Amino acid sequence: MSYPFKTKMAKLDFYELVTHLRTVFSKLPDFRKGANQTIYTMEDAALSAFSVFFMQSPSFLAWERDKQEQTGRDNIQSLFLVEKIPSDNWIRKLLDPVVPREIFPIFSDIFNALEETGHLYAFKSINGNLLIPLDGTQYYSSKTIHCDQCSSKHHQNGTITYSHSVITPVIVSPDCNKVISLEPEFITPQDGAKKQDCENAAAKRWLLRYANRYKDIGVTILGDDLYSRQPLCQLILDEGLNFILVCKPDSHQTLYEWVDSLQSTGHTTRLETKHRIGKKITTYTYRFVNEVPLRDGDDALKVNWCELVITSEKGQKTYQNSFMTNHLITKENVVEIVKAGRARWKIENENNNTLKTKGYHLEHNFGHGEKHLSSLLFTLNLLAFLFHTLMEMMDSRYQLIRQRLGHQTTFFDDVRALTRYHFFKNWDHLLQFMLKKLKIEDLDDIIFLDTG
Repeated sequence: MSYPFKTKMAKLDFYELVTHLRTVFSKLPDFRKGANQTIYTMEDAALSAFSVFFMQSPSFLAWERDKQEQTGRDNIQSLFLVEKIPSDNWIRKLLDPVVPREIFPIFSDIFNALEETGHLYAFKSINGNLLIPLDGTQYYSSKTIHCDQCSSKHHQNGTITYSHSVITPVIVSPDCNKVISLEPEFITPQDGAKKQDCENAAAKRWLLRYANRYKDIGVTILGDDLYSRQPLCQLILDEGLNFILVCKPDSHQTLYEWVDSLQSTGHTTRLETKHRIGKKITTYTYRFVNEVPLRDGDDALKVNWCELVITSEKGQKTYQNSFMTNHLITKENVVEIVKAGRARWKIENENNNTLKTKGYHLEHNFGHGEKHLSSLLFTLNLLAFLFHTLMEMMDSRYQLIRQRLGHQTTFFDDVRALTRYHFFKNWDHLLQFMLKKLKIEDLDDIIFLDTG
């Protein structure tokens, strides 16, 4: 696929990214009929919703409508290229029928741009692979409000809980606190299916849809014990990918019987390393064995197994976990394989928890709708998080301001306050204003782009 942006992303141009958003949003299907189509455009509705998540401010649109009435200009137009601000009701009405998959090309465009410009190199891990953990998270729950896309849980007292959940794949690195968001996969009732949808089935759908994009560059799928079953492992391999998955003794009885038997005959390999943290020394003990059956039966997939146990100086066990993988395990790479397997926690810590607790208000009901509104707004929220991640990675001005302000909440508080009371002709104008007021003078390598 050709590069979707006008310039390379060595220095991120926020204006160009938003322009690309507007282009994609302009192609959203419009289900209105007649004269109503002339009131607001689909791109204005989608960009307006996106701006709320990007600014982490549910009141952002209301402030900008007031500013427009009082001064004739507003930041929603200058920063996010919205030509006419729709009301909240209009945004919900226009976006409700739109399937989230309509805006998924933005994720692939950004991935392709990052790959072409070499920005994914820092995320490479075992055997030069990118690490992509899969994990599900719930972002909506109610006993009253629901739609056809909701999952439902029937309780013994006769009540029903309706919910929305989603698989949120990301690219992670053991040595980086940032994650790159990829296309989500929603856990939602499937046409023709008798059983209710589940996380494992959604993971299979995601692999079938997107594995072909990654197989040539090398990808290892990470996941918890839920994913370490033969059908999913075989699918990962069939699609040309690799895996490192948690496997617990309770759910892999046959595998652990083999491991215990090989241990008793001296056919497992052991490696011990010491680590000093301050004055304390901890011991990392690795065990591994290759080619053990994942389950009982002649058709059992053969996998490679490893374990890490961490103990304190007093011999107290502080961590223990085990993984299965198709990567051949050796004394030279077992540490790296375990490190990669443990990186799956980053999908919770740096992705799902950030979206829930760091200002993106993932579990807040911004609007449920009757069809796809809840899942589409989730996707726009995920895109906002991805945009901020890209700017943290590649925009020098953004990085300097975040470093000076220290805490993430301080940055967003300042941006919200500034845009509430001031008009900025573009994003570069806003960043330059903040740099000047913060008296950040180390600007030799910064290029201010005139996108007015």
